[in-house]
Amino acid sequence: MTAETSQTLDRGLRVLKLLADTDHGLTVTELSHKLGVNRTVVYRLLATLEQHALVRRDLGGRARVGLGVLRLGRQVHPLVREAAMPALRSLAEDIGATAHLTLVDGAEALAVAVVEPSWTDYHVAYRAGFRHPLDRGAAGKAILSARQGAGEPGYTLTRGELEAGACGAAAPLLGVTGVEGSVGVVMLADVVPERVGTRVMDAAREVAEALR
Repeated sequence: MTAETSQTLDRGLRVLKLLADTDHGLTVTELSHKLGVNRTVVYRLLATLEQHALVRRDLGGRARVGLGVLRLGRQVHPLVREAAMPALRSLAEDIGATAHLTLVDGAEALAVAVVEPSWTDYHVAYRAGFRHPLDRGAAGKAILSARQGAGEPGYTLTRGELEAGACGAAAPLLGVTGVEGSVGVVMLADVVPERVGTRVMDAAREVAEALR
């Protein structure tokens, strides 16, 4: 019974992964070929996933990821935020700048955790929930650099792209399955000190290790 249940769960998760990797959905026949099982098994898997709103089928019969996945996804942010906080606190206090963890949300970069330094006279206000295009700001550009896959990305520096007078430095999270994001700082400065880039990369590695 245990082996049978595990096999069914494995197939269901594989269905979700296959559907998540396509923008156009998949037919029962396509899923049957990809999974190496007959159509009856696929119908049963889809029916079960539909009951939990994890899969939906359009008018053409193509299966797509359902809105229930979004509800599960919302629970990921608090877990990721909790794991990242120690590294972000250390980064903010060490650099004296606002540190943040940013994740991809569709075509945007979403700040899910922010830590402000405790000892500075002033710092950039940056709030969890802040969104911006991926191609603007250090956090988004660091993520895009990791997508290019040309060796191990370093860090990204930007100035004034999201707020006048503010500089940003960010490094992508690497090697974390299912999580695409970056760790960075934002500061008011004419020039970002050289050590900031290295420190941001170290913090990104710390967060990635905490999430593995």
